[in-house]
Amino acid sequence: MSDGMLQKKEPTELIDRSKFVPGDLAKIEEIKKSFNINNSDEVIGYGIGAQREISDFSDTILNQVRSKDSGYVGEVLTGLMFTVKDLKVDSLSTGGSFLSSVPIIGDMVDKAKRFIARYDKLSVQIEKIIEELEKARMNLLKDITLLDNLYNKNLLYLKNLDVYIAAGEDKIDELYTVVLPQFKTKADESNDPADAQRYHDLSQLINRFEKKLHDLKLSRMIAIQTAPQVRMIQNGDQVLVEKIQSSILNTIPLWKNQIVIAITLFRQNKALKLQKEISETTNDLLKKNSEMLKSGTVEVARESERGIVEIETLKKVNNDLISTIEETLKIQQEGKAKRQNAEKELIKLEGELKTKLKAAKDTA
Repeated sequence: MSDGMLQKKEPTELIDRSKFVPGDLAKIEEIKKSFNINNSDEVIGYGIGAQREISDFSDTILNQVRSKDSGYVGEVLTGLMFTVKDLKVDSLSTGGSFLSSVPIIGDMVDKAKRFIARYDKLSVQIEKIIEELEKARMNLLKDITLLDNLYNKNLLYLKNLDVYIAAGEDKIDELYTVVLPQFKTKADESNDPADAQRYHDLSQLINRFEKKLHDLKLSRMIAIQTAPQVRMIQNGDQVLVEKIQSSILNTIPLWKNQIVIAITLFRQNKALKLQKEISETTNDLLKKNSEMLKSGTVEVARESERGIVEIETLKKVNNDLISTIEETLKIQQEGKAKRQNAEKELIKLEGELKTKLKAAKDTA
């Protein structure tokens, strides 16, 4: 009979047996002694209890995770960001001078009121979002605790796998070094086909058991990989919890404060512009009144120093009067002279007429 069936696979030394405590060693011995290689069901079910424990726990966690919206927190924070941006704090700024905007003061006031109304509405939304963020934070904290349990369960699962793998390797070593050689010797000596078949069946069972141990080692590797994966997810949840706490305790109050400051600065700016225009208007009024006062006072003083009739006026009037009298006398004298000349001419004409008439009478 071929000795190929007696070949034993070299142990991979995946298990660090120095970490086993006395209780683990006792359990390894118990598993090794109670395991019956001739029972196919035991070969198939070897270590399945340890595999089922982590599988059941993983299903429980998976069901809980499925019921949660992984993107919910991000959507809430994104919605809050767009809600705050929609408030448009810079809409409070207005250009131009105060006087140029006097006709639409009402519109400016309405703008501030509309902004405050939007802020009041936003405040209600923020409070609701804070409640949602707080719920999300609590759920994440529960997830962190759940992941802690998963991590601890995974360690127990890994330890149980190590125990079963160690016990299985010890059992295989015993089968290869003690049991299988006995079956081979008996089959060789008896030349009984039944003994040869039993030797062959045992070899096949050992081979199947080695495959089962290989599956357990693959499961062990999955468990080893699960540990850092759980911690990475847990760390992500912790970071998100910290972000949510920072948003609730720092970011959102900062937004509120900045909005209040924006409103206050808007009102302050309007009051400052109003005061500035009042001051400028007052200064302009004082300047104009000062100029008018100066001009009026000078004119009054100048007028008060004048007489009722100025000497120049009297002189002109007097000169005009004298000139008028002189011209009148001159005209009168000239008229008198003309009348005298006219009388002389009349006498002359009368004499000439009488002479002509007398001559005509004498001729007749």
